[in-house]
Amino acid sequence: MQILEDQKIRQKIKRIAIEIIEHNFEEPEVILAGLNNNGLGFAQLLLAELLPLAPEGMELTLTRIRLNPANPIDYDPYIEMPAESLRGKAIIIVDDVANTGRTIFYAVQPLLKVLPKKVEVAVFIDRKHKSFPVKADYVGLSLATTLLENIEVKIRDVEEMAVHLN
Repeated sequence: MQILEDQKIRQKIKRIAIEIIEHNFEEPEVILAGLNNNGLGFAQLLLAELLPLAPEGMELTLTRIRLNPANPIDYDPYIEMPAESLRGKAIIIVDDVANTGRTIFYAVQPLLKVLPKKVEVAVFIDRKHKSFPVKADYVGLSLATTLLENIEVKIRDVEEMAVHLN
């Protein structure tokens, strides 16, 4: 069952971008760190909305955090930019769906090696099944679902974006 269509998705992304600017308007640099593929896709869409809104002098950077959500312990998360370049910066971890919070919890690991100014979380869909101490600061849509239901976010390499509940 489709729960969001292309126009609503674009509207929610624009709203999240506005919130990010409102909460970070004095930051000289904001780094969007997309998780794996869909998180990076969502981060790219956010970046496109953020660029025209960013105040003069704000630098927006995009990177990816690679990790294995099914087995985050055996395969250390890896951020695709030098860790030292994260020191003192505002970092927003971006993912398409937050379910238990485990993926985001482990995605913070590479950031523990430096001292960022702050770390926030942006998710497009926030499910209410948290098992880890993770709170999304920016949310497109919050859903209370059963554990058996699956959320599919189609935002990469598609003509029309959509979110389905299966």
